[in-house]
Amino acid sequence: MNRMVTKRPEHETIYQRVRDMILFGEVVPGQPVTIHGLSDMVGTGITPVREAIRRLTAEGALTTLENRRIAVPEMTSDLLNQIALVRLTVEPELAKLATEHMKTSDLDALEAIDATLDEAIKAGDVRSYLEANYRFHFALYDMADAAILRRIAEGLWLRAGPSLRVVCGRFGTTSLTDQHRAATTALRRGDAAAVHQAIKEDIQQGIAFVRQTLDP
Repeated sequence: MNRMVTKRPEHETIYQRVRDMILFGEVVPGQPVTIHGLSDMVGTGITPVREAIRRLTAEGALTTLENRRIAVPEMTSDLLNQIALVRLTVEPELAKLATEHMKTSDLDALEAIDATLDEAIKAGDVRSYLEANYRFHFALYDMADAAILRRIAEGLWLRAGPSLRVVCGRFGTTSLTDQHRAATTALRRGDAAAVHQAIKEDIQQGIAFVRQTLDP
């Protein structure tokens, strides 16, 4: 029997492309861009980009400026404190829940992503580092089977992700470390409490780096 393959609508593809540009630092926080400029960057027409901007603005990943310009919001200390509060509540819990559903093949995939991340750090490849870091966390969170918590986490990453690009620009990748190895080691033991702690410390470390980039 032939299976019908459903093609992703163009507007959804463009939304994902613009979203990734924000997540992985292709659009710098505070840098004004126009709809036409963003369309040129994505290589598509105005209409799907306008729809992507509408959705991303509603999600807090973009803000509207004067003269029909848009920008990724710049991080502030108050905003970072709010993001930290929710991330440190939601994401370690997702990691803990994931431990209950983890299969060996899932863990192997996580370790492969983490190896890619380590190579990106060594090579100073900021884009690959940011992408692998995101993939690791959300591959883990997907295993939690907790759709509401995952959606909250993804919204927070859209707001916080661009600031990690600023961190990499200021400090480079060689100063970056993570708690992913501690998390995967704990996952192999089935130690949910240790997984929870490793992800909590990983988030705290990232927040501390972002805080150093903020004006006093």
